[in-house]
Amino acid sequence: FHYFDEVAGVAMEELFSKPFALLLGRRTYDIFAAYWPYQKDQIADAFNPATKYVATHRPDSLTWENTEPLGSDVVARLRQLKQEDGPDLLIQGSGNLIQTLLANGLIDEIKLMTFPLLLGKGKRLFGDNAMPAAFKLVKSQATTTGVIMATYERGGEIRTGSFAQDKPSDAELERRRNWK
Repeated sequence: FHYFDEVAGVAMEELFSKPFALLLGRRTYDIFAAYWPYQKDQIADAFNPATKYVATHRPDSLTWENTEPLGSDVVARLRQLKQEDGPDLLIQGSGNLIQTLLANGLIDEIKLMTFPLLLGKGKRLFGDNAMPAAFKLVKSQATTTGVIMATYERGGEIRTGSFAQDKPSDAELERRRNWK
């Protein structure tokens, strides 16, 4: 909250100005469903009428208007949704769902907001099962409070390389011997 400024506000308005559907994990859905239907602001005006697709094992308990469960095969359902001519799917929070999407190559664009705040141990954005993928930076901006906002899109094939010299120096050879 304390890091939100006019620059971040413009970015949020831009993000929510185009048609979208929300893609949510169950925990994030529960947080949002207990909050957004009771708010009167621009974000609530965008979230409440949007379709919400939720990864859940309890589909009968989804009460927020325009909410649909993704079903038992979340990956297959998301592949189907991506093929349809619908609005963009926006993920908010939903760390466990993001891990599933990354493991199956289902994320086309990543919008990150990095806050100048260290809270200690937390959830990993890129877990052990994330499918390797190349992304390219298409937009970046800093807010007046130090938040870095960056947008990455798929960037084609992964390109690898090395800074290693063809002929290692004597110091490098010694370093390698010491690590054996």
